[in-house]
Amino acid sequence: MDMRWLDDVLILLEERNMSRAADRRNITQPAFSRRIRSFEHWLGVTILDRKTNSIELSAALIHNENEIRSLVARLTELKFKIAHHNPSATIITIAAQHTPVFSTFPDMALRAMSRYPKMRFRMRAGNHADCLAMFIRGDTRMLLCYEASQINALQFGPGIERGIWGHDYLVPVVGGTLRYSVKDNRDISEETPSIIYPDTSYFGQVLKKAGRPFGTSDLSANPFCQTAFSSGMKEMVLSGLGVGWLPYSMVHKEIENGDLISLSNHFGQEHLNIVIYAQQHDDMAINLLRFWTEK
Repeated sequence: MDMRWLDDVLILLEERNMSRAADRRNITQPAFSRRIRSFEHWLGVTILDRKTNSIELSAALIHNENEIRSLVARLTELKFKIAHHNPSATIITIAAQHTPVFSTFPDMALRAMSRYPKMRFRMRAGNHADCLAMFIRGDTRMLLCYEASQINALQFGPGIERGIWGHDYLVPVVGGTLRYSVKDNRDISEETPSIIYPDTSYFGQVLKKAGRPFGTSDLSANPFCQTAFSSGMKEMVLSGLGVGWLPYSMVHKEIENGDLISLSNHFGQEHLNIVIYAQQHDDMAINLLRFWTEK
């Protein structure tokens, strides 16, 4: 099987259109169509219902999208391990929510290098649910994520060890020209545009359960954009497109220099633990977790 076929299928799942998918793969539509047919021939089943003016993807293909992505990721990782094999280096693979990859992991990596100078890391960033799935499947040896008191902590069996690296807070912030709409008591009109989280995202669940204004669609009078990607939300808030709830670790510098105004004095904040999990059968992962979380 040509491994390019899996990438083709994933792009097709995203675009749901042969022409756009072919453009993203930088090949002609006939060539792209031939590769999809080759994949179907290898698979032994048809994954497309080809109609006159449209295509429909099979339910089986859509249902197994996450498995295909996981397989591609594992194959890519295997290729990397073989190509860059270094018997003197220890590689730790970590599933991590997008936000702590930016806001927390650099400090964690610097601390790790002081004890384990030959250690190397491979980060598998994703949303909370995807990271949890990767860790449970054994695709990664560690899991780095946020945990809020309103949401029950993850429940693992005795083979998993948990530690707390530190703490963070979700705070409502506003930037750009919207800063001038903030009142002296840090209140702002409920009609102000907002950048919201999906209800199904982890931060969305936290804010919805706490009933925080501007957090999710049903808590916002004027939602401008919905995204689960905090870094993208930060840029939109900085541009003055709306109020957004962001981890304090991501925005403290902008709050200090005045690019963003925190509204937490009026709307409150949500406490977050920065939590690390490790597979107990992996001695290096356990040693690293304990080193990171020791007092």
